[in-house]
Amino acid sequence: MTTPRFLQIHTLHSYPAALLNRDDSGLAKRMQFGGAVRTRISSQCLKRHWRVAQDEFSLRNIVSTTEAVRSRNVVDREVIDPLRIAGNISDEVLTAVGNAFNVEIYGDSGTTETGRQPLLLGLPEVEYLHSRAKTICAESPEDATVAGQLATGLLVTDEKIRRATGNALRNLRNAKNAAEQLFGGEEGWNFQAFRKSAELPGGLEGALFGRMVTSDPGANIDAAIHVAHSFTVHREESESDYFSVVDDLQRADEDAGAAHIGDMELTAGLFYGYVVVDVPGLVSNLEGCEAGDWETADRELAGQVIHNLLHLIATVSPGAKLGSTAPYGYADLMLVEAGSRQPRSLANAFRCPARARIDDAVAKLTVHLQKLDDAYGARETRQVMSLDDCDIPLAERLCLDDLATWTADTVRG
Repeated sequence: MTTPRFLQIHTLHSYPAALLNRDDSGLAKRMQFGGAVRTRISSQCLKRHWRVAQDEFSLRNIVSTTEAVRSRNVVDREVIDPLRIAGNISDEVLTAVGNAFNVEIYGDSGTTETGRQPLLLGLPEVEYLHSRAKTICAESPEDATVAGQLATGLLVTDEKIRRATGNALRNLRNAKNAAEQLFGGEEGWNFQAFRKSAELPGGLEGALFGRMVTSDPGANIDAAIHVAHSFTVHREESESDYFSVVDDLQRADEDAGAAHIGDMELTAGLFYGYVVVDVPGLVSNLEGCEAGDWETADRELAGQVIHNLLHLIATVSPGAKLGSTAPYGYADLMLVEAGSRQPRSLANAFRCPARARIDDAVAKLTVHLQKLDDAYGARETRQVMSLDDCDIPLAERLCLDDLATWTADTVRG
């Protein structure tokens, strides 16, 4: 078949006595669906655990890729601190360069940690910033004012040019010349030029899950992996776990009883998960090509990424309270669909809550999928991995290794 535009990954995961994802009050996250309260796992939580997983299918193990770091303190801790440790540069100069970079990267409020939003930067970008700061400090090791001026203009956006020229430039054909005059020559364009020429400037994580940079819209990356919030296919199942702590050094003549008494919420559930892979977007982000040229681009790396991602989605568990709940589990079912029309979730299979049983959940999913096929036609190619026998319409049953290989080969074309 031709290379599909979209991959749809549906999963059913079961977890007993766990606290997988907490809200601001320390309770399990919830949502209303179909008139019933469900336990929920946020997409941010899921993506975080897939990103940092350390096993044989870790994203970091994929060759020819670069990592990324998400922080409010990239400039301070990864760019300026190494120069401070190296010595020979005054603190005033380092502070001036750091403040200028923070404003350029994080926006006008970037001079304070509380004024910055966590930002994802690829290691190539971090290394460039460090190199640029090192060069500026070498040019002006003692004069903080000059160093700060040299560090300003790292990012020259269209808005900065318009603001600096009093909106005189109604089209930006002469933007580069204007920037050279306003911001000190070619230096102001280096970061943009670097990002265009570097491979995966935002790291593999940016290529997969995207990023938004308010101070530099040109650095925004559209996510190629779209992740829904997982939710229980049944009504929430929750209880409060009462616990006490014994003081090992308590004397016999002291008051009897626990040294501490507390409680925490535990939930159990069978969760439906849904992930969509925008294949043209993924290939474009990974290879640096236009999205319209994805079919003629090299898709080997995209295939490897999808191969590992399938394993991570199936086997990596989100969770808090690891030491007291051991919330580890593999997917009971994973259904992969490959096609070229707009994706659609199968969440509505569970609008009417199912029983908290895998056989009931699979039956509801099967019935709903057959209804969609009857109404819209079956145009996707399907493969399924399942612990138990199942009869998913038009889907062949495979083990996880074979399912991941089939999906990767589908992307490679």
